[in-house]
Amino acid sequence: MRYLHTMIRVSNLDDTLNFLCNLMGMVETRRTESEKGRYTNIFLAASEDVDAAKADRAPVVELTYNWDPEDYQGGRNFGHLAFEVDNIYDTCQKLMDAGVTINRPPRDGHMAFVRTPDHISIELLQKDGSLDAQEPWASMENTGAW
Repeated sequence: MRYLHTMIRVSNLDDTLNFLCNLMGMVETRRTESEKGRYTNIFLAASEDVDAAKADRAPVVELTYNWDPEDYQGGRNFGHLAFEVDNIYDTCQKLMDAGVTINRPPRDGHMAFVRTPDHISIELLQKDGSLDAQEPWASMENTGAW
């Protein structure tokens, strides 16, 4: 068995692509549109997995955008996507500077949670262990659900 992808439905493709590509650094590897099915599928790979994903050797995130409006609720029921990052503090600062709420700050220098525009939880994990605790993160409280 081989893990292929995680699919999430999104209500606003532009907002989601901005969040996942521009802010999180993911890269679109392929896109399909179905006029008959009235949907667009976009496949994204983590920046370090692009070549492997294009060769179908790395898992990807599949965004499904249904052209007819739907109300998606309870994104947390999905669970979460997890990404390893080079520097959790820099990543969280970049997201915060762009207006993203850090729902669970990286107080431990190892783990943080944010949410996509459709409320899908994203877990950020520090690559190669934990960084030393650092302010303002060490004393920052949780915000909302994650």
